[in-house]
Amino acid sequence: MGTKRVLLGWLLPALLASDAAVLLPMTAQASEIEPEAVQALRLATDYLAGLKQFRAEMDTVIEFVLPDGQKLQSGHRVSVAVQRPNKLRAERVGDIVDQVFTFDGTSLSIDLPKEKYYATVAAPPTLEEMLDFAREKLDVIAPASDLIYKNAFERLTEGLTSAFVVGPASVAGVACDQLAFRNAEVDWQIWIERGKKPLVRKFVVTSKKMPQSPQFMVVISKWDTAPKLADAAFSFVPAKNALKIDFLPAAAAGKN
Repeated sequence: MGTKRVLLGWLLPALLASDAAVLLPMTAQASEIEPEAVQALRLATDYLAGLKQFRAEMDTVIEFVLPDGQKLQSGHRVSVAVQRPNKLRAERVGDIVDQVFTFDGTSLSIDLPKEKYYATVAAPPTLEEMLDFAREKLDVIAPASDLIYKNAFERLTEGLTSAFVVGPASVAGVACDQLAFRNAEVDWQIWIERGKKPLVRKFVVTSKKMPQSPQFMVVISKWDTAPKLADAAFSFVPAKNALKIDFLPAAAAGKN
């Protein structure tokens, strides 16, 4: 039972990471903050914050570092649906675990359908408050949650020490602008679609404080900025043979 409780205690780590490194001409010094990069990021985050609802499909890759320093990767396919101000559904299928994360404005639930376990807890009434509650109290992080916040720009630029435009790039055939940022904890990159809809197509963060600098990468392959989302999509009804268990509090999760 302890293993199952810990398994429910996380959905995605707080790290966000990148692809293979290549040599690129640098357009800014490491300590410089380019206004063009900051403005491009603001346009993208403001656009997403202004959407009343959206659906996105993405692939994620996380790196794990073994005690001897060797890195391993694990991948997942994630589908996220958001309806502001207080509904979210995220389905994750992949190497480690299959999970369904739902928030209906009053309750937060995580379901492991294959294992037939689930957990439900009362949650604050808005997306932002729920995401903070899940992270701080339950050690649970929803997929790509940094981008979901209405104040994503302020969150992403807090403590910024470097920002520059790398240049044009392509993500799954979509023309983008690649931006690079840095703060004391992480280096991160973001690929933003060109045109009238500045949608994030790739998001990469590399930890600078953890051994071997593990990374996590999100590639968003599909966006729907005007989906038809029914309230039932955000409601959780457990299977008849599923066993309800408790969330493992964040403080206790670190002891297992």
